[in-house]
Amino acid sequence: MVIGWVAERRALIDDLATLTPQQWETPSLAQGWSVHDVAAHLIDNALTTPGRLLRGMAAARFDFDRQNAAGVAANRGASPAETLTRLRAVADRTSGPPTFLAAEGSRLVEEIAHGEDIRRRLNLHRAYPPQSLAEALGYQARTREAMGGAKGLVGRVTLVATDAPVRLGRGPEVRGTALALLMLATGRRHGSSELSGPGVSLLPTDPA
Repeated sequence: MVIGWVAERRALIDDLATLTPQQWETPSLAQGWSVHDVAAHLIDNALTTPGRLLRGMAAARFDFDRQNAAGVAANRGASPAETLTRLRAVADRTSGPPTFLAAEGSRLVEEIAHGEDIRRRLNLHRAYPPQSLAEALGYQARTREAMGGAKGLVGRVTLVATDAPVRLGRGPEVRGTALALLMLATGRRHGSSELSGPGVSLLPTDPA
């Protein structure tokens, strides 16, 4: 069986293979990054090991933003074709950061969230496996905001998926598709127009 985040990486590679060079340079929904930059970031993620992350963080003086920028620069090819070749080469890798920093669930969240950073900007659609969305939402609900999660959010509102048996949290309900709820749980506002319910008024209004 293919691991969830590997399946998502493969699916995004298939979508990226259909893009024109101009589309690769389109600003993604990840602030400051083009589609090309996001692809390079995902290569960097796939290559991550505990030792590699430690060396990269030390070189970046333990600044995550600087470390991410360095990873993009190192893995972005001279052309979209080169970057796509590099991404294909790491498609099936299952390495990652030490689990005490980022559990395996975070890799699935990253692949889906960054996939949406690209797809929504280019009007592409993926029918994500419901099990993957539920797993990613469960991970976010258990993870503190300081680590990129949504534990505080589900302490204020209840996330209710309209297309999957997912109900997480306590408080007024926020209803939407599992994908829209996952975008919310990653701090994104990509699917905010798709949300409804009394809990919507308690959500942050600033875009991520």
